[in-house]
Amino acid sequence: MRLLLIHADYIEYAPLQPAIKEPEKIENIGKYERVDECLVAFCTIEKIDEENPEEIVKLATEAIIEHVKMVKANRVVVYPYAHLSSDLASPKNAIKILHKLKEELEKIIEVKLAPFGWYKTFTLKCKGHPLSELSRTIVPKEEKKKEEKHIPSSFLILTPDGKEIPIDLSNPNTFLNLDIDPTLIKLIKNEAGIKEKHQAPAHIKIMKKLELIDYEPASDVGHFRFYPKGMIIKTALEEFANNFAIKELKAMRIETPMIYKLDEPDIAEQASRFKEKDYRLKVDNKEFILRFAGDFGLFRMMKDAIMSYKQLPIRVYELSPSFRLEQSGECVGLKRLRAFTMPDIHCFCKNLEEGLLEYKLLFEKYTEFTNSMEIEYAIAFRVVKEFYLKNKEWIVSLLKIANKPALIEILPEMKHYWILKHEYQAIDSTGGNIQLATLQLDVEDAARYGIYYVDENGEKKGCIILHSSMGSIERWIGVILEQAAKDMENNKVPKLPLWLSPIQVRIIPVNMNYLDKAIEIALKINENNIRADVDDRNESVAKKIRDAETEWIPYIVVLGEKEVSTGELSVRIRGEGIVSKKLEELIEEINKKISSKPRVPLCLPIRLSARPSFK
Repeated sequence: MRLLLIHADYIEYAPLQPAIKEPEKIENIGKYERVDECLVAFCTIEKIDEENPEEIVKLATEAIIEHVKMVKANRVVVYPYAHLSSDLASPKNAIKILHKLKEELEKIIEVKLAPFGWYKTFTLKCKGHPLSELSRTIVPKEEKKKEEKHIPSSFLILTPDGKEIPIDLSNPNTFLNLDIDPTLIKLIKNEAGIKEKHQAPAHIKIMKKLELIDYEPASDVGHFRFYPKGMIIKTALEEFANNFAIKELKAMRIETPMIYKLDEPDIAEQASRFKEKDYRLKVDNKEFILRFAGDFGLFRMMKDAIMSYKQLPIRVYELSPSFRLEQSGECVGLKRLRAFTMPDIHCFCKNLEEGLLEYKLLFEKYTEFTNSMEIEYAIAFRVVKEFYLKNKEWIVSLLKIANKPALIEILPEMKHYWILKHEYQAIDSTGGNIQLATLQLDVEDAARYGIYYVDENGEKKGCIILHSSMGSIERWIGVILEQAAKDMENNKVPKLPLWLSPIQVRIIPVNMNYLDKAIEIALKINENNIRADVDDRNESVAKKIRDAETEWIPYIVVLGEKEVSTGELSVRIRGEGIVSKKLEELIEEINKKISSKPRVPLCLPIRLSARPSFK
């Protein structure tokens, strides 16, 4: 069955003459019927519908009622319309199915059925909002499974020199022995369902051990508490995302609500994409949804915006707290959460040509961003076959920027609102992948949500939209900790990137006689936007050094008589050994390594004895 659903102010129609040999019997030929405030369901009954009419009627009823709720229509007009398919059912069976559809709909809403088998004149006024025109194809579930089975995706590896290596996910021999990026091979194994280890990711123990993050038992699954050191890392990553979007990409920053009414048609339509994955609540007898991405408010904002072709591309950024009701068993550490912080950037372009230029720019920027995080990762593209065949060389040009091969999933046809997307995927200590930054080339949503720009002729045109995200802040923390765990497995010293280390320098006085000098040095380091503290606890120097090593502190300075008298500090550099440096040299070295990365101030007492323990 084919449906064309129009939300209308009204429809007027009148049967004039028979269109088939035995049309449905009616009275008052030529008499006009008018129905106001309705959803008009233009309906074509197909030959395949005759095989299981009960299921077709059930599925069609569900589809029509779902749309009625979205647009808040008062009544439905079922209008027989033979022009949506060339494979029509027999008139006799079509009439039976249409009347059965009317009966089922009448159990829920007021329904009018236009006569079958007549040429009719009609006038209709469409409301013109984003959901006022929608098409649906109703197919038996078994037939859907057959169709999906017949057109699977295909996979290949594409290299920066343009070489294609076909692979078969059902046959590991086609990819396991390839002499290629081992991180990419692990990603392909995950795509094929080959799991390496069945255990909890290593970052869960590490985040607790370092007093960064922990589960919050009084909250829902997938919600976390951040301790002071964890907040330093989170804040630094958020500032990095802000700088990337605002300074690097010149995006305009916005903020939109986290909660939305479900009786708004466009919100309801978006929510329908994530069924069973959203938080819902009732307030004053109205149903609301917590956003699962930043699109909700952004699209409504851009729908109201007046954009000229001269202004495009336009980039809009939001650091958006988001919520997804993931399955409780899937919420493992920071890999998958129910509450997370997502840096989202949306770019609005004139046409596909401009969209591809913007995509390449963003690819370059996101690759630089991901490389700076000091992790191992692989790249995967998902692309519609027709687009891939026309744009393979353009995709190769992206891989040359990354200097990496990529997994390419080729979709036989367009299944989503995008024709191309790619992801940066990290591999955790269990061998599982963690999706990080992603970018999608959207060719549908602008029209769906009524987002237009004015072209050089003064006409409204739909945009090409690039959806992109740097990945959730929480997931980045998990990935960085997972990289440290993998380093430990490979007998390397685990550490955090210097700019993200909560404490970057620890000063350890050999006794209390040097405490004041230790605090003076720490304060001077802090004045240079470097986080330093002092271990003034009543413990041995050896234990203080061990504790600092356990905290993964990058620079440990032991301060005694020699250091004070000579000005040469004894500095333990994590993973490198002990060196002598003047204070100015130490500050200069750290500043050089941190470079332009965010400088979050120390949000802890400078003396360890003044701090509570969160273990």
